[in-house]
Amino acid sequence: MVFSSAIFLVIFLPITIVLYFLLGSVITKKTAVKNFILLTASLVFYAWGEPVYIFLMLISICFNFIVGRDMAFAKKSEQGKKAKSLFVFAIVFNLAVLGFFKYSDFLVENLNSLLSIKLKPLNLPLPVGISFYTFQIMSYIIDLYNDRIKAQKSILNFALYVSLFPQLIAGPIVKYKDIAEQLSNREENWSKFSKGMNRFIVGLSKKLILANTLGAVYTSVQEAGNENMSILTAWIGIICYTLQIYFDFQDIRIWQ
Repeated sequence: MVFSSAIFLVIFLPITIVLYFLLGSVITKKTAVKNFILLTASLVFYAWGEPVYIFLMLISICFNFIVGRDMAFAKKSEQGKKAKSLFVFAIVFNLAVLGFFKYSDFLVENLNSLLSIKLKPLNLPLPVGISFYTFQIMSYIIDLYNDRIKAQKSILNFALYVSLFPQLIAGPIVKYKDIAEQLSNREENWSKFSKGMNRFIVGLSKKLILANTLGAVYTSVQEAGNENMSILTAWIGIICYTLQIYFDFQDIRIWQ
């Protein structure tokens, strides 16, 4: 699901907002209910494009939550070697999962070339957002090991930290210490909501009106081919590409 798509703007986002404020603010006002609504919405958002790989993300969440709790307990019990072993284990696990999906076919191709063998590439599609949520999890594990944060005791809150849909597939990577308090205690009001919607509308306008238009121009220039391209046309393509990246980045920043 893309932020600028009709399904997101017309169906997903309005339903999520209504449920969040109706059930989480009007009826119960409990943060746990709000977090459950946001987590459910985030899982639906991710499963919309990656129905299979949602299980990979859930396994990663459960694994790192358990290891994080055990590592924090080991440090509290002054079991330094155990804490270090758990830390290394978590880092290796996360990097291994990320490396498998990103570089398995690259490794197979190089082995075939070097050893003159014929291994078949796996051709696995790269899970959407795997780099973002993996490095976000690793930042939590690293900060926890270095005593910069306390271990999260609620798997619901930890899962929401990892999977929150506004930054799940496009970043930015959010450090746990920056939002730890908001995961367990936060308040909403119409002033904050209006400011947030204003930022969203401005960012969406930059994406739809500016970035997409510039991207269409760049695509036309690219399709023209080098043999039919003048210096002026090349510069137009370069400028449009650069501005498209800039405004796309602005679109990402509206969720920060």
